Amino acid sequence: MVAVLTAALLFNLGQGALRPTLPLFLQAAFSANYRMVTSIPTVFGLGKWVASVPTGYLLDRLGRRRMMAWGLLLIGLCDVASVMTSSFGAFLGLRALAGVGWAMFGTIATTTMVDLPAAQRRGRAVSLLLMSETSGLLLGTAGGGWLYQNLGAASPFVFEAACMLVAAVTVARWASLAAPRADAPSASRDRRLFGAALRTPGVLMMGLTSAVLTAIQTGVVVFLFPLFLVNRGGLGPEAVGLLVSLSVLGRLLALWLGGSVSDRWGRMRVLIPGLLTFAVLLGSLTFVTHSVALGLWSLAIGAAAGSVAALPAALVGDQVPPGLRGPAIGWLRTMTDSGQILGPLVMGALADARDLSTPFLFGAALLIAVAWQCHRRARLISAST
Repeated sequence: MVAVLTAALLFNLGQGALRPTLPLFLQAAFSANYRMVTSIPTVFGLGKWVASVPTGYLLDRLGRRRMMAWGLLLIGLCDVASVMTSSFGAFLGLRALAGVGWAMFGTIATTTMVDLPAAQRRGRAVSLLLMSETSGLLLGTAGGGWLYQNLGAASPFVFEAACMLVAAVTVARWASLAAPRADAPSASRDRRLFGAALRTPGVLMMGLTSAVLTAIQTGVVVFLFPLFLVNRGGLGPEAVGLLVSLSVLGRLLALWLGGSVSDRWGRMRVLIPGLLTFAVLLGSLTFVTHSVALGLWSLAIGAAAGSVAALPAALVGDQVPPGLRGPAIGWLRTMTDSGQILGPLVMGALADARDLSTPFLFGAALLIAVAWQCHRRARLISAST
C-alpha cells in the first residue's frame, strides 16, 4: 500500500509540473491557438476513457504490478517523444497514448485500495490515494513554471518522464498488489464480468455520481470559477490564484475526514449530505461578491467536494465481490473520464448561451438530483451489503 501511495504521489508530481506549462509549450512549439490547446485534455481523456474498462478486465490476468509499471513507462516514453516531434497531429496521438497509460495506473491503483479485506478501513484507504494524488499535483504545479522558465520548455516533460520511471521502479520492486481470494464462485472466470458488476446494487449509481462530480469539478470549479472571480468579484490574477489554492486546500483537508467518517457511519449517510452541501455552496456562490466571502466559499466548496470524492469507489468496493472489482472500478473510472470530457464542453456552452451564473446553478441542480437518486437507492444498497 505504501508503494502504491508513493507511486501516486510521484505520478501526480510529474502531471502537476506539466499542467501549467503545457499551453505555453504548445504555443512555443506549434503556434497553437485556443482550440488546439483545449484539444489536449480532450484526447488525453479519450485515451483514459478507452482503456479503463479493458484494464479492469486484465489487471489480474496480466499482473497488477506489471500493468502499473507498463502504464507508467508508457507515459514516460510519450513524454520523451512529445518533445521530439514537430507534428501537432503526432503530439495529439502521443497525449492520447499517455491517457491509456494513465488509465492503466489509475484503475489498478484504485482497485488495489478498495481490495482491502477490512471494509471499515476502505474509505480511509481511497482517501489516502486521493490525498497522495492531490499533494503531488500541488507540489508539481508549484514547480512546473520554475522548470519551464529556468531549464527550458522541454524540462517539464523530462521531469514527468523521470517521475514515471521512479514510480514504475517503486511499483515493480516494492508494491504488494496481489488480488484477494475471490469469494464469488465463478464470476472471476465468467466472460460476462462487466454485466455482472453493473448488476450489483449501487454500481451504476456510483458511476453516475462520479461522472457528475467530475463534470462539475472540471467544468465549473477548475475552468469557470477563476473567470467568475475576475468578472463578478473584480479580483486580480494574484488574488484569483490565492482563492483557487484555498479550494484545493479545502479538498485536501476534507478527503481524509470524508473517508474516515463514512467508514464509521456508512457511505450514504456521508455522501447524501455532502452532495447537498456542495449543491448549496455552488448555487449560492452567484450571490457572493466580497473577496473575503469568496475566499470562505472557495475553501468550503473544495471541502465539500473532497468530503465525497472517495465515497463512490469505496462504496463500489463494499458492494462488489473481489472477482468483480476490476471491471467495476474500470466502469467507475470510465464514467469519471466521461465527466471530465463532457463537463467543460457542457458547462462552457451554458455559460456562453446564458451567463456565467448558469453553470453554477445547473451544477447545483445536478448534485441535488444525484443526492435524491442516492437517497432512493440507499435502502436497496444497504440491504444487499
